[in-house]
Amino acid sequence: MGFSRREFLRIGGLSIATYGFANNLFSSMEKSEKPELKNMVSNVKPLTPKDYQKRIEKAKRLLAEHNLDALFLTSSTNLIYFTNVRWWRSERTFGAVINRKGNPIWICPAFELERAQERVPKSNEIRVWEENESPFKLIAGIMKDIGAAKGRLALGPTVRAFVYYGLQKDAPGLEFVNGAVITEGCRGIKTKKEIEYMDLANKITKLAYREAFKHLREGMSSDDLSSFISDAHQKMGVRGGGWPQFGPNSAFPHGSSVIRNLHQNDAIVLDGGCSVEGYRSDVTRTIVFGKPSDKQRKVWDIVKKAQSEALKAVRPGIPCEYIDRVARKVIEDAGYGPEYKYFTHRLGHGIGMDGHEYPYLVQGNKLKLQPGMTFSDEPGIYIYGEFGVRLEDCFVVKEDGGRFLGGMESTAIDKPFGE
Repeated sequence: MGFSRREFLRIGGLSIATYGFANNLFSSMEKSEKPELKNMVSNVKPLTPKDYQKRIEKAKRLLAEHNLDALFLTSSTNLIYFTNVRWWRSERTFGAVINRKGNPIWICPAFELERAQERVPKSNEIRVWEENESPFKLIAGIMKDIGAAKGRLALGPTVRAFVYYGLQKDAPGLEFVNGAVITEGCRGIKTKKEIEYMDLANKITKLAYREAFKHLREGMSSDDLSSFISDAHQKMGVRGGGWPQFGPNSAFPHGSSVIRNLHQNDAIVLDGGCSVEGYRSDVTRTIVFGKPSDKQRKVWDIVKKAQSEALKAVRPGIPCEYIDRVARKVIEDAGYGPEYKYFTHRLGHGIGMDGHEYPYLVQGNKLKLQPGMTFSDEPGIYIYGEFGVRLEDCFVVKEDGGRFLGGMESTAIDKPFGE
């Protein structure tokens, strides 16, 4: 499921579990004396100006294909994606007009010009507006100068309402349309470099979980376990975390507000992730602290089959909704239906620079898969008052099918990393 920023408490001195699930899972690992976690991102090469220019050029091609003159982006992931410029969101309009005629043209509050010049490429023009002036008239002037005074301006899907209404008032000659066709058309298909970042991010999160599971003990809190996960991510050179739910709380897909510490035979649903060069991981594992009951094992096996069958169905040209249907049918045929009764959410979401992004694996989405698309595959069964099970791995669509990112796929309830 989704990953958001969170500060974690550092808690030391918790002993490694010496019984039940943790003992069975990790005793062989400890005997083999696997090396300590180490920085895994020190040699990662960041995106280059050439990478960002390729994105701008693709946006220009899409603008032409859809008969649009320009795309206006304000502070957002979309702005970072195309320009590598990070800027806070405020009531003062700042952003870039990506246009078909040349380099992006920026608008900026006048008193912020020097700061903007530190971040905006030297080849890009910056136009400023004073506090008593309208930034929207400035945008209208840009459109006039590129020969589109009566043209079509696409607005990024995260542009806020006050910008839209301000443009309607001060740039009445323009037609405004949803810019998602451009932003999603670019971000929805990942490059080889982007996929490599996501492969590594997912691997790091799985290694962090494996390390943290060594510290399971009776009575620990979810914050205790979260702290170990955060620390493990940090040792590998990234900021990341996880949000565990214990026992009956595991039946809440996004967690319960009821505080519950860990007890023997509790199901543990752990969801979280990190990012590498801005590209996210999203991983969920379900295990049992102690000995799984027959019902826990049965439900886990059903969910695993649903996840595996969904991945097998992945190939270019298949509608997004079909992948959801494949997984849902496995769960319904096993008696946990119909529809959303126990598997209460869609199968998956797109993932990249945002934890949840276009497109989605959900009923009604007939968009066809293309190579380079990346999604979560996360079926679940949630039985309130008892326990829940969810398994989540992200995958990339390939020319001949799908592949989980980061490896370490679950193979059994007591083998959450396939070992």
